[in-house]
Amino acid sequence: MSHEDFPTENPAVVTCGLPYANGDLHIGHLRTYVGGDIYSRSLRTLGQQTAFVSGSDMHGTPVAVNAEKEGVTPEEFALRHHEKYEATFPRFNIEFDNYGHTHDETNTELTQEIVRTLEAEGYVYEKEIPVAYDPEADQWLPDRFVEGACPYCGAHARGDECDEGCGRHLEPGEIEEPTSTLTGNPAEYREREHKFFAVSDLQEYLQEFIDRLEGTSNAQNQPREWIEGELQDWCITRDMDWGIDYPGDEGDDLVLYVWVDAPIEYISSTKQYTERVGADTFDWEAAWKDAGVSESDAGSEARRTESGGDIVHIIGRDIIQHHTVFWPAMLRGAGYVEPRAVMASGFITLNGKGFSTSRNRAVWADEYLDEGFHPDLLRYYLATNGGFQQDVDFSWSKFKDRVNSELVGTVGNFLYRSMLFAYRNFEGTPDADVSEEVEARIEEAIDEFEAGINDYSVRQAGNAAVRLAQFGNEYIQRNEPWKLTDEDPEAAAQVIRDCVQIAKAIAVLFFPVAPGKMQALWEQLGEDGSVTDTAVDDAFEAPPASFGEPEALFEKIEDERVEELNEKLEARVAETESESDESDEDAENDMDADSDADIDFEPIADDRISFEEFQDLDIRVGEIVAAEGIDGADKLAKLTVDIGVEERQIVAGIKQLHDLDALSGTKVIIVANLEKAELFGVESNGMLLAAGDEADILTTHGDAVPGTKVQ
Repeated sequence: MSHEDFPTENPAVVTCGLPYANGDLHIGHLRTYVGGDIYSRSLRTLGQQTAFVSGSDMHGTPVAVNAEKEGVTPEEFALRHHEKYEATFPRFNIEFDNYGHTHDETNTELTQEIVRTLEAEGYVYEKEIPVAYDPEADQWLPDRFVEGACPYCGAHARGDECDEGCGRHLEPGEIEEPTSTLTGNPAEYREREHKFFAVSDLQEYLQEFIDRLEGTSNAQNQPREWIEGELQDWCITRDMDWGIDYPGDEGDDLVLYVWVDAPIEYISSTKQYTERVGADTFDWEAAWKDAGVSESDAGSEARRTESGGDIVHIIGRDIIQHHTVFWPAMLRGAGYVEPRAVMASGFITLNGKGFSTSRNRAVWADEYLDEGFHPDLLRYYLATNGGFQQDVDFSWSKFKDRVNSELVGTVGNFLYRSMLFAYRNFEGTPDADVSEEVEARIEEAIDEFEAGINDYSVRQAGNAAVRLAQFGNEYIQRNEPWKLTDEDPEAAAQVIRDCVQIAKAIAVLFFPVAPGKMQALWEQLGEDGSVTDTAVDDAFEAPPASFGEPEALFEKIEDERVEELNEKLEARVAETESESDESDEDAENDMDADSDADIDFEPIADDRISFEEFQDLDIRVGEIVAAEGIDGADKLAKLTVDIGVEERQIVAGIKQLHDLDALSGTKVIIVANLEKAELFGVESNGMLLAAGDEADILTTHGDAVPGTKVQ
């Protein structure tokens, strides 16, 4: 693994959290998969050797429970959903190099091999623990077959997590007041031997690992609570029939916990890719093995890798702990490469509310396409509407505004008007050199694109091309080539030559976000082959001398269309809610649960305050000057904030949720007239405003200066 900027000489592997084979896909699920596809395409555009892999998560109790309800085997049930996912992803231009599943032979063999290695290295031991048992059903109750109260916060908990409270991972035997989901009767705890992975033995390694992990700040900071605290060992077996058998005879009819075999699918899927294309194209061992000789090319001189590949995981934020604690510990114990980066996305909401599959409050993946919308429009919306780790709200109205303003009004407008002018006046690319100004601006766009990839920001990478199109619109408007055609033909040719070059650069840089539309642009430019095969330097290559009349790439979405879509959604939700008053118990994705979460928003307070009471609050714009953690406090940070008339010291609970070093210069909103308080011996003179449990810091849309009053 390297920590050099991309592109590196190492092979890179980009993975997406495995979708759980337990239900249909909606557009909320697609955020990480679109992000992964954009990121892997961008790496290749930079010249990075890259494999993009994922697969379906087939095991676990939810599959077993739902299969039993349908009267089919768990394998039949899960395979049906796997095949649906496998067919759906390409329809959104999400093109995995390999898409497997956790129940196939490759993953079964590799999972058992890794567990045997962990055993041989002394990281697995047996321990007798209390396991929930249903006497009436005469059955052990793993994971989602048992529910009760969380031992840490008292909220409702089910299976292996506190799903309505603190969100903690729970081990077997921890749930209090256990109840069987099979019969609804109280369960009892009985002693049972299970296998444990000694994660605590790797605590010092994990503390070092998290300091060098790259990616989004939530993935870097959220795990510190576990890694720096009392790290618990991890029960890796379950009492059930569906799953990968524990290797060897001593397993005693136990299967491996789903969170053992699921992430190993990342390696298995890469291996299957190599088996299909050959190690000369991509060597899975060079990417995943920590060091040593690759055996992939038997019969020829084996190749040696000294540091392994660059592994980038793109996931939902609710599974950060698994990817930054359990998974790297497994990799370390088994002699595989640790992840270079983890990019964890925020939630997707729908009209300000969580997606709810049981209430049919969702825009389904198939539905989006059936409505006639191009997949690249949604890809752009998901990729650039806020930072990757921020929550994003989808509504048809917001979708329309982004498409009409940015794709139609900015990108599409520039491409069509400049290429149409070139076709009508020069039948293609004018015979002129590109100006120094435009060459420099294209170079700047490439730098922005490359910086976005190395900052793990698909938004920044995607916006590089949009900003280039904005420049193109300004450039053509400023130079007015339609006036120059008669007055100064050479100057007109120069301007249009520049515009066509900008169009080609947009095709190269915007391709990762909008591959279908940019392939159409590539063909309109008269280019041969596929834009897939381009690299950033191709943005400077001269376009073909001739091309045909262009067509508009993007179409405006009308208000009437949005009204129609909203009416359909509202009618569907109302119909579903009238049919059932049952509580919403959406199927959760073990590897990507976050995108299917029905967010439990707090109700709006009934008590109203007067306008005069609101005016008593002195809310100001500030700018963070410095930020540092407070010694001895897990969550608290000390901020120095410029509020125009003075600098204030404010204590905020953001230590584990933000990269403090990166906050300098960030515009924030504070309550300036809050009473002073002392926290951990540090005075706090004001309050920082932030949204939600992830402390999404409130900031300004424009350039309001520090000290500006919010009113």
